[in-house]
Amino acid sequence: MARRSTYRSGTLLVVALLLAALGATGTAFGAGPASGAETAPAQPPHRYFHEFQANCAVSHTGPDDPIVFPGQPGASHNHTFMGNTTTDADSTADSLDAGGTTCKAPGDKSAYWMPTLFDGDRPILPVGPQTIYYKAGVTDYTSVRPFPKGLRFVVGSPAQSPQDFRDHPGYVEGWECGDSYFNTEFPTDCPDRADVQLNIRLQAPSCWDGSSLDSADHRSHMAYPVVKEGTNDNVCPADHPVALPMIEFKMAFPVNGDLSAARLASGPSYSFHYDFFNAWDGATLDALVDHCIVGGLQCDARGYDQTHPEEGAALNEDYELPAEVAAP
Repeated sequence: MARRSTYRSGTLLVVALLLAALGATGTAFGAGPASGAETAPAQPPHRYFHEFQANCAVSHTGPDDPIVFPGQPGASHNHTFMGNTTTDADSTADSLDAGGTTCKAPGDKSAYWMPTLFDGDRPILPVGPQTIYYKAGVTDYTSVRPFPKGLRFVVGSPAQSPQDFRDHPGYVEGWECGDSYFNTEFPTDCPDRADVQLNIRLQAPSCWDGSSLDSADHRSHMAYPVVKEGTNDNVCPADHPVALPMIEFKMAFPVNGDLSAARLASGPSYSFHYDFFNAWDGATLDALVDHCIVGGLQCDARGYDQTHPEEGAALNEDYELPAEVAAP
């Protein structure tokens, strides 16, 4: 199977050394400072795509949140969990690492969760693998490096107002259904057809402060890219200099027609938010980031780009690292 050289340039060699230094799980609020996070001086060739997908199905629901309410079972509103099958109030990086996963790639034991959607009193759970993009949020896509193990954060807030939701830097198209897009509220004109579902897309911050795996508000250690003065380039701000993959939730809920009784466990439609707790196998995530994001490809969950078959795939047919790559 054809595959890119894992470290094709001096820039990626630096990234590899940095990842080795960040291999430890770290503590809740610090993993040690990251060094050498400068962006490459020259921009890479333009690529329209630099992404791969993590396709993960719903595993369970429950009123737990190991980021906001760690060690407090039942303290949260109800969540819909995807990815790791063991996620609960007591989850840690180590417990997730020992758990199973509903993601196509066995190496992705990360925990993903969001408030459960209800239609009246009936929970509406996404069916089958959902689309979770890992993208480059910065113009220099070759500067993106994998998440450190144990990194966790919250995207959005259950307490946000309708305007907060619409103005959120990760807002893509809001709630959408049929031909109705950019909705803050659940759309009222959702066609009652078998091929129509309620959807939402929301992007996460992708710039890291380089040292903290979490923060007191579960947001401050992360930031969104900014436009560099005098250019059209998206870069990480100086106080969050490390470019990580930008996660984008693209969730599909099997409900349509009359949505007047739709609500989230966290409140109204604009209270939508989600959580991420990284528990990827390091070598698997490294391979996907290198091949797809740094390589400027549009990959599926195997790390394969149908429009560039000559580039091969990062993972094998079982969505695992090829034996020759996984071997020490």
